[in-house]
Amino acid sequence: MSFFQLSLIAAVALLGPVLAFPRKWHLPMVLGQLLAGIAIGRTGLGLVDSADPTFTFVAEVGFALIMFVAGTHVPVRDRAIRPALGGGALRAAIAGALAAGVGTAIAFAFGTGHAPLYIVLLASSAAALFLPIVDSLRLTGPKVLTTTAQVAVADIACIVALPLAVDPPNAARAALGAAAVAACSVVLFFVLRWLEVSGTRGRVHDVSEERKFALELRIQLALLFALSGLAVAGHVSVMLAGFSFGLVVAAVGEPRRLAHQLFAVSDGFLGPVFFVWLGSSLDLRALAGTPGMVLLGICLGVGTLLVHGSLRVLGQPLPLAVLSASQLGVPVAAATIGSQLDLLEPGEASALILGALITIGAGAAAGSRAARAFAPNAPAPAG
Repeated sequence: MSFFQLSLIAAVALLGPVLAFPRKWHLPMVLGQLLAGIAIGRTGLGLVDSADPTFTFVAEVGFALIMFVAGTHVPVRDRAIRPALGGGALRAAIAGALAAGVGTAIAFAFGTGHAPLYIVLLASSAAALFLPIVDSLRLTGPKVLTTTAQVAVADIACIVALPLAVDPPNAARAALGAAAVAACSVVLFFVLRWLEVSGTRGRVHDVSEERKFALELRIQLALLFALSGLAVAGHVSVMLAGFSFGLVVAAVGEPRRLAHQLFAVSDGFLGPVFFVWLGSSLDLRALAGTPGMVLLGICLGVGTLLVHGSLRVLGQPLPLAVLSASQLGVPVAAATIGSQLDLLEPGEASALILGALITIGAGAAAGSRAARAFAPNAPAPAG
């Protein structure tokens, strides 16, 4: 990877803001960045190599930071989240039960024997997509809060369950890795909470602001990368490390100055690099020679939308239900792990990504609908 390629990546990532600029379209920036990656990657012009170790590592750093920022956006300290958490967890559980039936049926129909994997995919949500869309479109209200809780619960559960579903023989190792990350996150919460209550964090903040040291950002990034390293060593996705640490920081209380600094690092550089890398890694041409896998990808995408859209009967507005079905990290991790371990059928990895793209497209359209109903000054939704 060269500086010219990095310049190209940063330049094409501007397609995200370009598509999101017209307010009447209500499109998230993520969509444009993914399309840009597809255009210059394996599916399109081949100007960048998604397998390049440097590109891959920088993208993984960006993914960890995206998940961290997503975790900090969960309103853990908001009292309204407590009743919303119960409703969100219930919806996530119902979606999981529905996914069990649909995922088993899809695995049986295509004869892949990967029912556990499909169940996790169908039940998953992507906080890394949902929360930035909610934030960029300024969606508010109790129903949005409940859906946020649902997405957070589903994301954490599926991140933990994915290694167990993809590679059952090594499930114990992955479970230990997830437990280690969770335990360290709990320890970090108590340490950071003590620093906050004792006033130590405040004194460090004052010195850092006066002397322009950016100490809080440096410390948070060091802790995030250490936790991500633990996740990788434990054969767990950095998704879990980033999101868990983000929840810890949200629970302790994120300083406003740190939030601005993280926005600059994540949304200004590393986040767009990750989304462009993700788009560039997709080889949609590989599906052309395997029509059965094209159908599998369509079934996975439509099945996910049906599973989450079915929650409309519980009173969840359909745009939010469809938006919660948007997938990102779990399908990508499933395709990566499955390909590395040679556990998937030819073309199946691309089918997983195709299914995710279907949910992302539907989620973008649903976000546009939701913006009209749940954004500030929008008319009250009918249901």
